[in-house]
Order: sequence, then C-alpha cells, then structure tokens
Amino acid sequence: MPTQKLYAGAKLREIRTRLALTQKDFAQKLGVSLPYLNQMENNNRPVSTTVVLALAQEFGLDVTELSTGDSERLVSDMREALADPVLAEASAPLADLRLTASNAPALARAFLELHRAYRQTHERLASLDEALGRQDVQMQASPWDEVRDFFHYCDNYIDAVDRAAEHFAAPAPDQGGIRATALAALRARGITVEFTDIEDQRLFDPDAARLQISRYAQPETQTFQLLLQVALMQSDKLLEATLDLARFQTEAARAIAKIGLANYFAGAALMPYTGFLQAARETRHDLELLANRFGASVEQVAHRLSTMQRPGAKGIPFFFVRVDQAGTITKRHSATRLQFARFGGACPLWNVHRAFETPGRFLRQLAETPDGVRYISLARDVSKSGGHFGAPVRRYAIALGCEIRHADALVYADHMDISNPQAFEPIGISCRICERTHCHQRSVPPLERRLTINQNTRGVLPYEVE
Repeated sequence: MPTQKLYAGAKLREIRTRLALTQKDFAQKLGVSLPYLNQMENNNRPVSTTVVLALAQEFGLDVTELSTGDSERLVSDMREALADPVLAEASAPLADLRLTASNAPALARAFLELHRAYRQTHERLASLDEALGRQDVQMQASPWDEVRDFFHYCDNYIDAVDRAAEHFAAPAPDQGGIRATALAALRARGITVEFTDIEDQRLFDPDAARLQISRYAQPETQTFQLLLQVALMQSDKLLEATLDLARFQTEAARAIAKIGLANYFAGAALMPYTGFLQAARETRHDLELLANRFGASVEQVAHRLSTMQRPGAKGIPFFFVRVDQAGTITKRHSATRLQFARFGGACPLWNVHRAFETPGRFLRQLAETPDGVRYISLARDVSKSGGHFGAPVRRYAIALGCEIRHADALVYADHMDISNPQAFEPIGISCRICERTHCHQRSVPPLERRLTINQNTRGVLPYEVE
C-alpha cells in the first residue's frame, strides 16, 4: 500500500490556538513560510516531515496526535448516515467526506447530530400508538447513544480520571493489593462492606453507610465493584467536573455517563496505566497472562487495552467490541482506522460471531477491510454466570484487534501467514455501506450502487451489484 499523505489542518489550527500563537509566529517556530502554513491549515498541502519534527522538538508534541482524532470516525459515521434510505439520493464521494471531516469537523458533527435526531423521531413515529396522549415527548438524542458517542470521540481515554485511578492504586502493592486498598479506602470513610447473598453485583445504602457485594460474583467482578464505589465516593468532584465539560443534553445522559466514568476509574485502578502498559509489552499482549497478573477478567483486560492512548505513552491502537448472541453491538471502541457501525450489527464475516460456536477458545483471524487496511482480530466468548443453579447466564463475544503492522507485538500473531495476501478474509463495516460486490453473506444491498436484477439467473444473491 502507498504511504498516505498526512492532512491535519484542523489539528494544526487547534494546536496553534491552544498555544495562543498567531499564524506568523507559529510559522516562524515551525520553520516554514506563512503561506505554506496557511495551506497546511486549510488542507491544501499535507503536513511535511519538517513540520512534524518541529512540533516534536519545539513544543514536545506527541506527533501521533496528528494522525489520530475524530477524522476517521467522522468519515465512517457520515458514510453510515448517508447510507440511510432517506438520503440514498444524496450520496457523497468518499473524498468529499474526508475533506469535510478534516476542514469542517463541527459541520460534520452537526450533520450527524441532525441525522441522529431524525432517527429518534422516525422510531418514535413508528410506535406512535404508544406515544399518543403524551404531551412531554421531546425529540432528542437517546441518552445511551449520547454517552456512547462521548466516549467514542474521547478516544475512550479520559486522562484526568485515568491518572487519578493510577494515583489511587500506587500504594496497593504495599497494602496487600488493590482489593485491600479499596476496602481500606471505603472503611476509612465509615462504610461497612459485606459480601452477601444478593442478586445484584453491588448494593449501596448511603443512609446506613453499608455496601453489599454479591458473594456469587467472580473475584475480579467483586474487586471491580469495590473500586467503582471508591470512584463514586472518593473521586466524585473529579467525575462531576468531567461531566460539566461534556455538557450532556439531559440529566439521564449525565447520570449514565457518571456510571461510565466510575467504571473507567475502576478499570484504570485495577490495571494502572504505566504498569499495565509495561506488562502488556512484556507479555506481548497475552490476555490470559495479563488477567492473572492483575486479577482481572479477560474482557476487562481487552477493554483496558483499547484505552491505552495517553499522550506521550501510547500503547498499540486496538479496536474492541462486544456483541450479544443476536449480533447486536453492546460495547464498541476503535483507536484504529476500522470503525464500527453506529446502528445494527457487525459484519457477519467477522470472527467475533463464530466465538459462540467454540466456547473457551480464542479464535484468530486475518482480515482486510474494503479500504485495503489489514488487521489481526482475536475473538472469544464470554459467559457470565448468575452464581447459582437456575440463575440466568449472560453470553457475549468479544473481539480485540489491531492493524497487522503491529503483529510482532502480539503473541496471537505467531505462526500466522501474515505475508500471504490470500490469508486475509474480506470483511466490512455494515452491509449498507460496504463496497464489496460479491459478498456471499450480504444481508441488504449497498445503497451507493445500482443493482441488476435478472429473473433468469439466481446466484448467491438475487441481484448483482454494478
């Protein structure tokens, strides 16, 4: 694949604004002319190697920030929105979408917000019989979707919360481990902690200052819930300040996000950033070894790996996803160029769906997306028992992966034929925006292509994609 030129005009403007520099002063510090800087900021020219080096040397910038951010996510989300049947006649070339994401990210987000509001309205009208008579129905974004997008566009990394959790966990090795540290922190606040026969994983009574943790839960889940309670009590001001900056539209979204941030704190305390990053590199990202070392579950480890995006100390850019047995995505994040569908399920050719067929085993897959980028993907089923006979068992499948250029750092890539192009299975994002014309698992036609229907021929699909 040819090396892609780096266009990062919006990011350059953001850096210059953050430094409170004029274009003239910024150009002088970067060692380029004012017109050249102007062209780079407007994406008329790619960012040169000279500028990248100057940003690192003059300002100590983590240059990987230039190639990350919202651009790829915005392009993927806009493509999916434009694949909506109501916009089928308004398809835009991929080059135009990339230009919009780079030069006018605020406009792209406004378009996505408008499309999301349309979908919410459409879904409510579809069930109008249930809404008749209600005067308080407001057409606004789903709180759940709003929170999911918040973490999505934060790159699933919340720096202040992550560092606070790492600071909290620092004394843990000398105090009997993170579980003992969490118990001590709660008891220091006068909280009585009990491990009891309750169906919920965690139950806190603020009036009685009593925290109950289910004895049925796995040890790593118990520790996680203890840390979550620590976050809600000890780091409440930090969580609230982070929520203030997010500016959620509804109290429901804010409440959901607060639990999400507390969960983030718990995971970051269980697996502190610096130590976890070092251990991940030492073990070549072996999920089971990391789970044993940090007293975490495989899912917790996989999720944590997808958050290792601290500026100046970034880990491998991973994607992470969790799906249920119906194929619905219940968790999703990607620090890679691969982005997941905002609505509906994942590509049926992806190995995450096959994980249910082989419980307890890791499935490896070499995959290539329509843009030619190649990935290694790891999938496994996750069963969550209720802890006693008759209790429901929740079953999910998780997938973790990265671009194939990081294969040497993954134990799971050993003995795979990564040099053979034929070893990579073709996958997509969503059938509606997938460009592949001969996919045997296609569920619906791509909306950007014309179809040919021949009543005298029946292939794998009842139509041909032109």
